Amino acid sequence: MKTTITVAVVEDKEPILQSLAILVGGTEGFSCHATYETAEAALLDLPSSCVDVVLMDIDLPGMNGIECVRQLRPACPDTQFMMCTMYDEDETVFEALKAGANAYILKRSPPHKLLEAITELHAGGSPMSSTIARKIALSFHAETSAPSELDVLTPREREILEKLSKGHSHKEVAVELFISPTTVRKHIFNIYEKLQVHSKIEAVNKFLGR
Repeated sequence: MKTTITVAVVEDKEPILQSLAILVGGTEGFSCHATYETAEAALLDLPSSCVDVVLMDIDLPGMNGIECVRQLRPACPDTQFMMCTMYDEDETVFEALKAGANAYILKRSPPHKLLEAITELHAGGSPMSSTIARKIALSFHAETSAPSELDVLTPREREILEKLSKGHSHKEVAVELFISPTTVRKHIFNIYEKLQVHSKIEAVNKFLGR
């Protein structure tokens, strides 16, 4: 007998919420048990629902998705939580995993990839988008490498600095990393502060070990 995976969706944007509900509910082997537009609503209902998987957005009105997972984890020990979000910022990824998330996938992932991830998660895996998996690998590598002046940088800041060293403009970096130019500028400001430099050339030279 084939097992049906029960899924709940927590998402405040109505079009995305409905799309996910239709995708999950309309696919054989899956059942969309419930949908919630706020973390508070999910906290009230999910502990008594015993669903297999929760697709959790991060940027919710009121309580965010990470805090929601942190509070639901002890109340729903058998439920698997998958962060389904637009964000792939390093700090956000690690904060979500520390809160108790079992998986992390980006909303821009193709529908079949999302369904595959839910299946893998239910089977005991910890699926993540390739970009997220790479960030974790980079972070692990950075932590186990010999100490250097660049250790003060986050994996995202290193990633941006690497692209700047290859001659990429701020706009090009933003497009390639799927973040806004404003976010790129904020990261660059933090890089300058941490490395105690005053220009892109100085920062790149430190990155290249010159």
